[in-house]
Amino acid sequence: MIKQSTPTVKVWDPVIRVFHWSLVAAFIVAWLTGDELEILHEIAGYVILGLVAVRLLWGVVGPRYARFAQFVPSVRGFIKYLKEILTGRERRYLGHNPAGGVMVLALIIALIATGVSGWMMTLDMFWGTESVEEFHEVMANLILLLIGLHVAGVIFASLRHGENLVRAMINGRKRQPAKEDAS
Repeated sequence: MIKQSTPTVKVWDPVIRVFHWSLVAAFIVAWLTGDELEILHEIAGYVILGLVAVRLLWGVVGPRYARFAQFVPSVRGFIKYLKEILTGRERRYLGHNPAGGVMVLALIIALIATGVSGWMMTLDMFWGTESVEEFHEVMANLILLLIGLHVAGVIFASLRHGENLVRAMINGRKRQPAKEDAS
């Protein structure tokens, strides 16, 4: 018997997918070159800031599931979603779920803080200022923590809802929503 494939819908547009995987690559380069290849580290940092700028713009003018207005939850909505996870009753979201929305914001803020502090270290005004360098390193380590939480959340949601979210971020498609899913 031939199994019918599950119908899918387009969720993540090419800009979001290219942004996501380019950011992954640029962060890996920045992380690996932090102490050794300063010029490559700086270039990766500027690429990250440029990518974040595009993402901020796309979060305002992009398609539905790219827009911040679609997935940034209220504090109450975020807490409610976390409680639903603890009871095993959270809904599947076609776009970002409330925890994913908060993670997007946290990563963007941390990336901006890291990039700006890195840029500040190249200015005469802050050259050799230890506090700026320490802040930069703390923020880079915070990003690593956030990445770990992000990956754990993706794995958790993929298993919980029977959907490969990594594949969705590659091909842009997710399983068609059921009536109990959030859109």
